[in-house]
Amino acid sequence: MSTDPDTRAYNRDAWDREVERGNPWTKPVAPEVIAQARAGNWSVLLTECKPVPRHWFPDSLDVDLLCLASGGGQQGPVFAAAGARVTVLDNSPRQLAQDRFVADREQLALQLVEGDMADLSQFASGSFDLVFHPVSNCFVSDVRPVWREAFRVLRPGGRLVAGFLNPVVYMFDIDEVDRGPLVVRHPIPYEDRRDLSGERRARLQAEGQPLEFSHTLTDQIGGQLDAGFVLVDMYEDRHSDYAPARYFATYLATCALKLEAPAFSSTN
Repeated sequence: MSTDPDTRAYNRDAWDREVERGNPWTKPVAPEVIAQARAGNWSVLLTECKPVPRHWFPDSLDVDLLCLASGGGQQGPVFAAAGARVTVLDNSPRQLAQDRFVADREQLALQLVEGDMADLSQFASGSFDLVFHPVSNCFVSDVRPVWREAFRVLRPGGRLVAGFLNPVVYMFDIDEVDRGPLVVRHPIPYEDRRDLSGERRARLQAEGQPLEFSHTLTDQIGGQLDAGFVLVDMYEDRHSDYAPARYFATYLATCALKLEAPAFSSTN
């Protein structure tokens, strides 16, 4: 099951515009970062502030690695400089162009693929040893196909490292959170097109901002388990400049393994 075409096309154009606007997640890494990665001193982010623990990765990055919905000239080039054979898949051509910019500047080998995070049919089953999926599944309406496809393209023993938003962040109106007490406005699961007021929704679309969707923890974590993964570690993180982060963790990150055989069969 792929992302519905209207949402995918809208968010592709919206993220192309985010590159033009200088969104922090679209800015290519500096040459110094690549030099450090080549020397074995590297780190990457799944969420906003906390680096991913190094023990979540193999001792050697001599692996086939898929950066899933991870364009922007950041994580993919770092992994390639550290020794991985990297494929970057992203919905936004401009985001992929940022990866191409770093690859050309640093003479790195990167395979860049424009595509849908929920439809990896262009990759054969068992193509990768590691799938790296930073916070991005808030831009698709159904996250479970993302987990199923990640499981399929991984080899047995492979791992998925993923970051995603705590769905509670969507209970509050982003226009209000810095102007006074937090007030619950929206039910969970949330989506921009359904739950924003008409005025706010019209402004979002007029400005070309990406459409977002929250997902329940049942779909974020339970969806990984139902796909066949075994969860082995997790951590929480917080936004650096979002008021609700003063009160609760606004991000989660998980590390999951694809074992030779499912450890548990869900009845869902």
